[in-house]
Amino acid sequence: MKFLLEVTMDDAALAKDPAGELGRILRYWGGNLRHYALRPGDGSAVYDSEYREVGHWHVTDQTE
Repeated sequence: MKFLLEVTMDDAALAKDPAGELGRILRYWGGNLRHYALRPGDGSAVYDSEYREVGHWHVTDQTE
């Protein structure tokens, strides 16, 4: 299995404070981790502090 997190860094909040926004995204995702089985096919959109979609995460059964 592989966990993939992809975030576009050139949007407004991420371009202004990339470390702060990425930290917030990771904390938010980590806090909601218990809601997911983390099996292949699971995934969700990722939002910045202004609730704009800036990426996504997903679990795949590929190991490459």
